[in-house]
Amino acid sequence: MYADNDILFPPHVIPLLRNSGGDEWKSLVDRVSRLSEDDPESLAFSLMMIRIDGCMDCETDSYRAMRGCLACAQQMLRRGKESDAKLLARYAQAREDVELYLLANPWELEQEEGRAARAA
Repeated sequence: MYADNDILFPPHVIPLLRNSGGDEWKSLVDRVSRLSEDDPESLAFSLMMIRIDGCMDCETDSYRAMRGCLACAQQMLRRGKESDAKLLARYAQAREDVELYLLANPWELEQEEGRAARAA
């Protein structure tokens, strides 16, 4: 009965949003889609979508959640009718917020560098 729901906007949905905007939006989606899920740009895109979609207020048994993250994100982008410039400004703000968080919490970067070194 319930869809396979995520609690917050998941990175695997990013490439599916490619046609939800103009050329600048498509370029952003294409670039971010090629990155790993823990890349700061991917995290920023997810943070931007969490803010746009209102994920923090979403309840797992709500109609919105039952439809799934992709449907919710597409609907919110369609309803918002924001220009690519506005969406890119939102992304820039989210990227700045992620970078500030990582600077304030350097242990997160050190752990990521350790994981990358072990994987290589």
